[in-house]
This record gives sequence, C-alpha cells and structure tokens, in this order.
Amino acid sequence: MVSTTSKPWLFRAQHSMASDLSPHLSVSHEGSSSPPRRDLVFVINPRGANGRTGKEWKKLLPYLRSRLHKDCNICESMTSGPYHAIDITREAIREGADAVIAVGGDGTLHEVVNGFFWAGKPVINHNREAAHSTALGLIPLGTGSDFARTWGWKNDPYEAIDRIIRGLRSGIDVGVITGEGEESHYFINVADIHLSAKAGYYASRYKRFGNLCYVIGALQAFMGHSNMDLRIKVNGGEWETCSQVTALCIGNAKYFGGGMRITPNADPSSGNFEIVILQHFKWYDFILKLHKLYKGTHLSVQNVSSRSAYSIEVEDISGNGGIYVQSDGEHLGFLPRKFCILPSAIEMIR
Repeated sequence: MVSTTSKPWLFRAQHSMASDLSPHLSVSHEGSSSPPRRDLVFVINPRGANGRTGKEWKKLLPYLRSRLHKDCNICESMTSGPYHAIDITREAIREGADAVIAVGGDGTLHEVVNGFFWAGKPVINHNREAAHSTALGLIPLGTGSDFARTWGWKNDPYEAIDRIIRGLRSGIDVGVITGEGEESHYFINVADIHLSAKAGYYASRYKRFGNLCYVIGALQAFMGHSNMDLRIKVNGGEWETCSQVTALCIGNAKYFGGGMRITPNADPSSGNFEIVILQHFKWYDFILKLHKLYKGTHLSVQNVSSRSAYSIEVEDISGNGGIYVQSDGEHLGFLPRKFCILPSAIEMIR
C-alpha cells in the first residue's frame, strides 16, 4: 500500500513565505531495517484552470496509488497563492525528496523550477544518504502546457504518471535572467520581450477563458503598440542595434502562448538558446502570418531572424522605456535584462 502523507516539513512550507524560510527538519529513519521510503512531492495549484486542476488531481490519486511501489510516499502540497510553490520546492529539496512534480500549468512549473534555486545558487539537498539529486517532474493540468509540447507529450495526466513511474531522468537546461539590483530569475521554456511579453501580461488577466486568453491578450497588447529600437550583446560580444523590434524571444524550449512554435529549433538539452527577433511587423502581419508562427515556419519570413546563443543582453535605446519582459508567461518588469543558459541544471523525469 502506498501512503499519502503530509510531512511536517511540507506542512511548514505551506505556511511560510519566500522571504522567510523556516529552519530545516529532517525525517528520521533510525531503527528501520528497510530502506527509507522515497518522497515524491506533488505541488498542486488547486485553483488552476478555474479549479479544474484541483478536481482532476483528486481523480488521479487512486490511479497514482495503484501504480506506485510500496517504497514511495505520495506527499501532497497544495499551493495557497503566488510564489508558494517556490517555497514548497525549496523545502522538499533540502529534506531530500526524490522528486518534485509540478501539477498544473506552465505557471506552476515555472515556480517549481525557481524553487530549485536560492540566492543565485542551486538549493542543496541536506540528506547525505540520497542516491541522487532531486528531480523535476510534470503532470500538465493547467491552462497552458507549452513546455510539455516541446517533448511531444500529450496533455494526458495518466500518461504523465506513467512517465513518473518509469522515473527515467536526464539533464535539462535552465535560463537565468538578471537585472541591475534585482534577484536572479529562472525559466525553463521561453522568455520574451516587447509585444509578446505585453500580450502575455494582459493574457494572465483572462485565464478564466482558457486558451482564448492568449488571443484576448494579443488584441489588447496591439492597442497603442509601437516597434522599438533595441541593442543586444550576444555571447559577450559587441553591442548590435536592432531597429524597430516587434518582439524578441529567447527559447530554451519551442512553444509559448498556447501552442505557438515561436523558437522552433530550441532544444532544452543543447546548452544554447534559440533567439528569434521579429522586426518591422505591423498588426496585419500577425493576422496574415499567424499560421506560420503556430507551425514554426516563420523563420523564412522577411524581417524574422534566428540565432543560437548561450547568453544575450538586451537594452532599450528608444528612450521611451517600459518595454515588457516575461518568462514562461510570468511578467518580470522591463528592460534592461541579461539572459544566460545553465546547461543541464536540473534533472527531469522524462
């Protein structure tokens, strides 16, 4: 029988804030003749997808119990608000969890990924007896599942559970974003700048409409939009000027915006980003070429360029300011920013 537990350290994480982590507790297995159970920590956003995530998770639990071996603990941890998943993940890693599995959409996955880091460094596993580091897992149940698309995974939670049961791991790259006087921020999918980032910012207000939120966000972002001149520095080289930039996308994976294959050559195991820049686009260009953006065939379109790089710095030289930056659909503020890749930074269950 597989147990479903709420460990004391998980309970504590549910009531802590990212800026005030509580002291560490360890789970003792003294006096036990059998190996310690492996803790699989499932981080669930019960309000995700208008409450569908929480309901679907309850339906999944019996199947999960039936598939897991008796040496595993199912550790549930429901998030109570923004950034809570970051705290839960950090506590789980410090206490030697075998894996942390994000249950929800790309937003929940994004927070869990950020929980693998603290103060610019990977979170350390304090369990010296652990055979390997804590892995990242994903059961896609949210509004968007763009990261799962890169691997060709179906939006099927039962298939995701089967992957977790198999437990095959491989290293994946993580992007890190830095800005002057700001904490490092991490992303696993796509970071983007200007129009697409503004569209994502507005789309987040309409998630109750499902994938339609991306269309609504894009329409709202187009209102009053102007292309801007930016300058970039790639791989620490010389500064280059990019005129009339509509959007600049930095892909660790391929998809964003509910299935748009914006960086079609990106590979989370390559050690490089794919950087795609759209310049001189008008509103009607997106309508006429939208099918190319979804198919990933837009790289042949005029005023679209692509390159591979492990770092890029981006600054606004238009003088107008207020150019939006987002990563994995989360609003991060405005330029300037530097984006670097961390090769094989996390082991992922695939």
